Amino acid sequence: MTRTETTTVAISGGGPAGIMLGLLLARAGIDVTVLEKHGDFLRDFRGDTVHPSTLQLLDELGLAGAVEQLPHRKVRSVEFGSTEGPLFATGLDHLPGRYQYVAMVPQWDFLTLLVDHAKRYPGFRLLMNAEATETIEENGAVRGIRYTDREGEHELRAVLTVSADGRRSQLREAAGMVPKELHTPMDVLWMRVERRAEDETGLYGRVGNGSMLVAFDRGSYWQVAYLIPKGGLEEMRSQPIAVLQDRMLALLPALGETAVRSLDDWDKVAFLRVGLNRLERWYRPGYLCIGDAAHAMTPVGGVGINLAVQDAVATANLLADALYRAQRDPDRFGKTLNPELLARVQRRRWMPTVGTQRLQQVVQDRVITPVLAASPDAPLDLPLPLRVIAGTPLAALAPRFGLRAVMLGLRPEHVHTPERPVGAAAA
Repeated sequence: MTRTETTTVAISGGGPAGIMLGLLLARAGIDVTVLEKHGDFLRDFRGDTVHPSTLQLLDELGLAGAVEQLPHRKVRSVEFGSTEGPLFATGLDHLPGRYQYVAMVPQWDFLTLLVDHAKRYPGFRLLMNAEATETIEENGAVRGIRYTDREGEHELRAVLTVSADGRRSQLREAAGMVPKELHTPMDVLWMRVERRAEDETGLYGRVGNGSMLVAFDRGSYWQVAYLIPKGGLEEMRSQPIAVLQDRMLALLPALGETAVRSLDDWDKVAFLRVGLNRLERWYRPGYLCIGDAAHAMTPVGGVGINLAVQDAVATANLLADALYRAQRDPDRFGKTLNPELLARVQRRRWMPTVGTQRLQQVVQDRVITPVLAASPDAPLDLPLPLRVIAGTPLAALAPRFGLRAVMLGLRPEHVHTPERPVGAAAA
């Protein structure tokens, strides 16, 4: 053991949930330490879809101008269709509020912005290359984190320990908390396809018998998600990559023959094993899970980063005052924060979590499963929901309802934590 340190709140995970929570708590005068196991934020095909709900929160923190300066692409329209043509198209200008678009922001730029802002507050500390390995347990409560860095193993004692370290949270496992796994019928292949300046803009979804893709306009390239049946990676990669190219062009010819054919090696295709799960209980005495550590989402709707940020805001709103008071107690590291406060966080975020996952399950069961199960050689047979929507007034109304739920969230949060000087320094 190299050293023992203290902080009021220890957060495992420097993703959107962990950094946002650290920022908000430090802004509210609370000492907080965020541990991130990697040395930087540079990982591709992470959640880059920043929805209007998150843009509004950034605005409330005075960061709207800074976000505008980041390299990003505004997606203002959504079109969904089949190999036989468009089924529906809608803009996002029907959404209430100032932000009627999705900002496609590289996650490393988004996180760097939050960190730079958080560093304005003396209570914020971010440790990179610091991996949380287990919880410190005393008298039935979590009292902090054991973590490793290049210097060895250390203890970080805290009033509250938070797991914001993703769907494969090592700390959650160490705390003895196991999520309930929910069915998903698909995995995803991610790839970049060069985009020409004259190409259409926006977000495009396409279905055909046995195949489905979604293409996001990222400016100089299309970020393409190609869905495959769950567990189908080995079978897919056993075929020439020309098979994938042909299927992509059949679904969305607008990607362009030359651009798609340049995707000439499987090494240019990333793989995402899709998961959907949630903890039935997000907390223990002294310990709380938020974001993907509490509820993993599928890529449907691009909601993961936004729900994680909403969790962080709700957590700060509900716990900041109690943590600020606890910080002034000289005996704080031997006491346990009232677990009812942690239960309030779960109650606050349970409905939007379960509701969003159920929306994802409906899309999976009613659209994705029958699409991927269909024979490529058979005549196109659209899933029932798409047949009902196509060519009727529902073609405009139903997608708008769904997009509103996804873009704004089922329970949007707002920043209610104060901005105040740091309280009594941690011992």
